[in-house]
Amino acid sequence: MKILIAPLNWGLGHATRCVPLIRQYLKEGHEVVLGGDGDSLVWLYRYFPTLRFIELAPLHLTYNQGSNQITAMMRAIPKLIRFTIADHRQLLQLTRAEHWDLIISDNRFGLFSRKVRSVYITHQLSIRLPRRLCWFEGVARAIHRIIYRKYDEVWVPDYLDSEQSLSGVLSHPAPRGPIRYIGLQSRFTPLNGATLQRGNLAAQQPCSPEVYPTVCLLSGLEPQRTILEEELMSRVEGEVLIIRGLIGRPSTYSTLHPRKGTTITLVPYLDDESLRRVLLGAKRIICRSGYSTIMDLAALGVLDKAELIPTPGQTEQEYLAEHIKNYGNYKENNR
Repeated sequence: MKILIAPLNWGLGHATRCVPLIRQYLKEGHEVVLGGDGDSLVWLYRYFPTLRFIELAPLHLTYNQGSNQITAMMRAIPKLIRFTIADHRQLLQLTRAEHWDLIISDNRFGLFSRKVRSVYITHQLSIRLPRRLCWFEGVARAIHRIIYRKYDEVWVPDYLDSEQSLSGVLSHPAPRGPIRYIGLQSRFTPLNGATLQRGNLAAQQPCSPEVYPTVCLLSGLEPQRTILEEELMSRVEGEVLIIRGLIGRPSTYSTLHPRKGTTITLVPYLDDESLRRVLLGAKRIICRSGYSTIMDLAALGVLDKAELIPTPGQTEQEYLAEHIKNYGNYKENNR
């Protein structure tokens, strides 16, 4: 089969969780073409340098400086509409020349075709909005349902069993339709393609952990990524590694000693093996409560070490941080 896989460029999470699908299709001998834009496409290019890439419609979004993201959401709506229309038009043109057998869109709303089997990936079947907009949630869910029902199938990167679900009410209960739960999707999934199951979340390959007692894993849209970095720089203590989540920068380490007894090492990003080592070796992990980050930590069996800090005003991450806090003791459940 000839397969197009294209994630949304909203942070790196949509790209990272496509990795196990890409690996599996390559293992099965299929031709995989990757589509996207911005940092997520750059990240995929570095991850799969031998694959062919197609640059799709660009999407450039930013958050507000403060804790209220309502105006940022309002600014995003016309951008998302233009982006979706441009994405769909470009796909129609590409389909005439490429003859896809399967199109997989991770939250790119317009990447579907009536002539080609199209799959939509999302963990948010149910949209959560800020309290001041909660009256609009029903409408938002209906609009999202209209969008994903244009696809032949919806894949949810989570467990069907709601008691094991990492996304909680965001994906449960499922509305009627061709919805399939495909289990956790993490780049740290065992390379044999096995599906991660709760109780077997720890990494399957041995490694020698690099020990930084505190590891800070930054991600997400600006300026909130930078705001969290500056906050952490001012409050962390001891031996600390900050992975800044800056794609396209040289992977060089720099070390600061801002206070007595504190050493902060900064690096723009880490490859998977290095990241796995530092996360397994850490006693404390500080990161955003993005869903792909949560899946990665669960795949490594280190979710119990995490201090999850939601992006201010991003209701989905606020819910996930609270949900994971109440999810149970992973350290005990996954032994």
